[in-house]
Amino acid sequence: MAGLGSAAEVKAFLEDLCTPAELEAIADRWRVVPLLLLEVPYREIHDRTGVSVTTIGRVARCLARGTGGYRLAAEHLSLTTHSHAKPDSH
Repeated sequence: MAGLGSAAEVKAFLEDLCTPAELEAIADRWRVVPLLLLEVPYREIHDRTGVSVTTIGRVARCLARGTGGYRLAAEHLSLTTHSHAKPDSH
């Protein structure tokens, strides 16, 4: 996607690539990233966003043990603090 020149081009690409349900799942995952970086408890994230605790846990695992993509994107968008999200058992 680095070769795409604008947000509109990325949007068009993703809308062709993904189903509406997949786009919603991506949006849900991205919506919880800043809250996890702020170490908001899972249940509170669920209450604020409506995203399932299971999905929140999956994103938290990616933040903690993934390849760094979520954190890198969040840094580029100035969504990060210097804290590290910890997997939570809620």
